Amino acid sequence: MLPVLMFPQFDPVLVHLGPLAIRWYALAYIAGIVIGIQILKRLVTWRPRVATPELADDFLVWVTLGVVIGGRMGYVLFYQPGSFLAHPAQIFAVWQGGMSFHGGAIGVIVAMLLFCRRYRLKFLAFADRVTTIVPIGLGFGRIANFINGELWGRYADPRLPWAMVFPDTDGHPRHPSQIYEALTEGLLLFLILLLASRRQELRDRPGFLAGLFLVGYGCARIFCECFREPDAFLGYFSFGVTMGQILSIPMILAGVLLMLHAFRAPVYAGLPIREQE
Repeated sequence: MLPVLMFPQFDPVLVHLGPLAIRWYALAYIAGIVIGIQILKRLVTWRPRVATPELADDFLVWVTLGVVIGGRMGYVLFYQPGSFLAHPAQIFAVWQGGMSFHGGAIGVIVAMLLFCRRYRLKFLAFADRVTTIVPIGLGFGRIANFINGELWGRYADPRLPWAMVFPDTDGHPRHPSQIYEALTEGLLLFLILLLASRRQELRDRPGFLAGLFLVGYGCARIFCECFREPDAFLGYFSFGVTMGQILSIPMILAGVLLMLHAFRAPVYAGLPIREQE
């Protein structure tokens, strides 16, 4: 039998502070949001300016609530509605895991809508800058999934050099799909969006970068789902597709429509001078 990699026995808890346990999963969310906001403070000042660095700082609380509430409610509604309806108290047990990216995306969109309305910002222009940094959090989140030994991949050929045996499985080598997702949904998508955002002719078209993100994420997720084991309580749908792939299709369609709309709408001039100061 060919030797395969064994999953490193990471402790999902980074440090214990008395009764308080700081988990890698929570740290990934915090790191992704904090680092992303620091980059956002610079992005919003690129011409055409869409906000001030101070407003980008203020958005930290809004986006955190959007990610946590949207991600949890998305998991409840999209993946296990029956189970949570039977035990509604479990909806609030976020420390037990269970977050949906698609739900988190909806939560962030709602947060951006409310934030832009509150401070009279152009929604699509601001969304372009925000979606550029979203892959940072996605990448950290997938690495945390790997450390937790969860959301593992499908069976892999034992000859694959990185095929791995994960804990709590049947002992067969599998794809480390969390790493695939970290590299595609995280690193690759971030580099594509960062390069695109450096072109002012694209920044001048509100909605283009946000649409590019939706298309890029949807394609990356559909690809990675081909290697990821679907949730046991859902399994496969018709033609072998998964819930993650189904939810990604409307994202791609919305992204294409946004990109087309961006080049039909007027060029954005940016914030008035008095709002930049």
